[in-house]
Amino acid sequence: MIAKEIKRGEVVVYNDAPCIIEGVNVQSPSARGAATLYKFRARNLVTKQKIDFTLKGTDSLNPADFRKRDVKYLYSDADECVFMDNEDFNQFNLKKDDIADEIRFITENLEGIRALIYNDECVGIELPAAVSLKVKKCDPAAKGNSATSRTKPATLETGLEIQVPEYLEEGEIVRVDTRTAEFLSRA
Repeated sequence: MIAKEIKRGEVVVYNDAPCIIEGVNVQSPSARGAATLYKFRARNLVTKQKIDFTLKGTDSLNPADFRKRDVKYLYSDADECVFMDNEDFNQFNLKKDDIADEIRFITENLEGIRALIYNDECVGIELPAAVSLKVKKCDPAAKGNSATSRTKPATLETGLEIQVPEYLEEGEIVRVDTRTAEFLSRA
């Protein structure tokens, strides 16, 4: 797979290890004949370390040999979260530290979670692009603020804090982008 075709969320082999691409930055050349550079931010799925690397548009990486399986969140304890495969009912334990970014969006009945399986071991999870979460705490809505674009902080049911429009109240359900942790709309 050539560098210009690699997108966020894909799993590739870099330095003989599977890495999930978390960000892509394209740097166009200013000089004639210079190559476009693609700067990647990735996470090694085995060691969980962040990796930054740069490739020219014609350089290539191999896709990693892994599978994605639909899973359901079961429960968590002090150190780990437990997920169950929807097809064969196997359970996967992941350390909370390894999925700290994703756990901010996970609720009990969240649909669309996928486990990343590499060498028959769960190395991470993939969330849906957007999730619905309940507003647990925010300032009261002021009358007449429905037409303004001002925002206020709100704490959601998972503990995640985001900026929401001023007209929203506690108890409402909102859609949140899991990639950017930003308010999308009312649910």
